[in-house]
Amino acid sequence: MKFGEFHIGSVRLAVPIIQGGMGVRVSSSALASAVSNEGALGVIAAVGLGDAEGQDMENFRERSRESLVSVIRETRARTKNPIGVNIMCALTNYEDLVDAAQEEGIDVIISGAGLPLRLPSLVKNGRTRLVPIVSSARAAYIICSAWKKRYNRLPDAIVVEGPLAGGHLGYSWEELADTAHVTLERILPEVVKTVHVFAEEGRPIPVIAAGGIFDGQDIARMIGLGASAVQMATRFVCTHECDVALEYKQSYLAAGKEDIVVIQSPVGMPGRVIKNAFVERILKGERVDFGCAYRCLSTCDPKKVNYCIAKALVNAAKGMLDKGFAMCGSNAHRINSIVSVKELITELVSQTRQCLAVS
Repeated sequence: MKFGEFHIGSVRLAVPIIQGGMGVRVSSSALASAVSNEGALGVIAAVGLGDAEGQDMENFRERSRESLVSVIRETRARTKNPIGVNIMCALTNYEDLVDAAQEEGIDVIISGAGLPLRLPSLVKNGRTRLVPIVSSARAAYIICSAWKKRYNRLPDAIVVEGPLAGGHLGYSWEELADTAHVTLERILPEVVKTVHVFAEEGRPIPVIAAGGIFDGQDIARMIGLGASAVQMATRFVCTHECDVALEYKQSYLAAGKEDIVVIQSPVGMPGRVIKNAFVERILKGERVDFGCAYRCLSTCDPKKVNYCIAKALVNAAKGMLDKGFAMCGSNAHRINSIVSVKELITELVSQTRQCLAVS
């Protein structure tokens, strides 16, 4: 089996690894550019880039757009290779951020936390490749059908994210508990089969596997199940180039398996995080430093939630983990050192090729 050059439409990657978009401010210009410089796809997370403390909604929107444009330009200044942006459907300024990214000529937009059914109508530059994130074959079918019918367009690739992923999860609590049946290994082949039906009408739609992928053995297994590439996020947190504070990275190094828990997020989805005193407080239902001067999430009801996830994640990115938490994948506890992006990608590629050679 082949593990090498990978295409998302006209975007060529020497290494078939996508660095997952991590917000808030976890994957910004330093990390994304470093990943792209190694031939993989570095991805900026668009969520929470605008400093909106004490500002009104309009100022938040304006600063968010300006900040995304600034980060895209900073990243471009550091790499000549393709870069991507991850934009959550649940954001109230989703359309504005998509518009900013496409105006900047971003190579790839990756979109999840909801079904990005309107995404093709928002991107008009003709060069930006569109990649939705799904958690089931049914979601992949809905997106492909809707895009084909409404816009005569199909996704340039699809990310299928399994239940072991970090951050927000597109699964119910019941599905997350059903670890015997709801697995990436089961879902991935179903998605590959579903998109193949649409791909036969025109061009290939590569499927990118994500969620709980830790090493080359995992990557080789996903390739064997039909994936054309993988998306990985957690492994990139403990790199020198990752944009978060050292304290955030140290929380990964200190975490045991029992410290990785799933909580209910104001986004309206379960979210996987590293447990700390702040997490214990919100799990008890305590209302923690809450205040919402703007509505950044269409799915968040400020009258019902007991904490502001935007504040919590901004604080965490700055290293203030007493006022927030680090999101992570299920295998974060396996990380035991901070390495360079180059070292990590070299290791992953070498491991994968060795595993594929003997399979």
